[in-house]
Amino acid sequence: MNLYKLTLIPLFSALTAAGSFIRIPIAPVPITLQNFFVIMCGILLGPRAGAVSQIIYLLIGLIGLPVFSGGGGLSYIMKPSFGYLLGFVCASAVSGYIMKGRPFTAVNIFIASAVGMLTIYLVGTPYLAGYFYYIMDKPDAIGIAIKTGMLLFIPGDLLKCLVLGLILPKIGQLGAIRKG
Repeated sequence: MNLYKLTLIPLFSALTAAGSFIRIPIAPVPITLQNFFVIMCGILLGPRAGAVSQIIYLLIGLIGLPVFSGGGGLSYIMKPSFGYLLGFVCASAVSGYIMKGRPFTAVNIFIASAVGMLTIYLVGTPYLAGYFYYIMDKPDAIGIAIKTGMLLFIPGDLLKCLVLGLILPKIGQLGAIRKG
């Protein structure tokens, strides 16, 4: 990693934190702009630097700084939405890996974004189901988690993927981020 990426890693950690404050508070998982920045981070910085950025974000929140949508601290591990935060690390890496060596086109970026969003769901939804099953004692935990932690978010997340597909090729034309 060069100095340019080392500068952008904490910037994307901060953007992810800022995205947590742009939210629509619905239970049990709020709608935020975090995943937009998570996916952007992976696509622009690549899989390794993107994942490092999200690990830093998680560590900052877990040590107690209120960078998550509902605060911060180790107790956040028990929140129903924590699995989605874990998914941020994976999603950033996956979306960055998909774009590695591929042309920076709207279609490629949309696909990488959509798979990144799916990755967040694949990590966060089972965590949410575990919360409903073990903490809330709901026998239909998987169904509830899919409805409230995935299906509700798909339209907005597809819109975010579309926006990323439209704006990131322009940023990619600058070339400095991807080559640096």
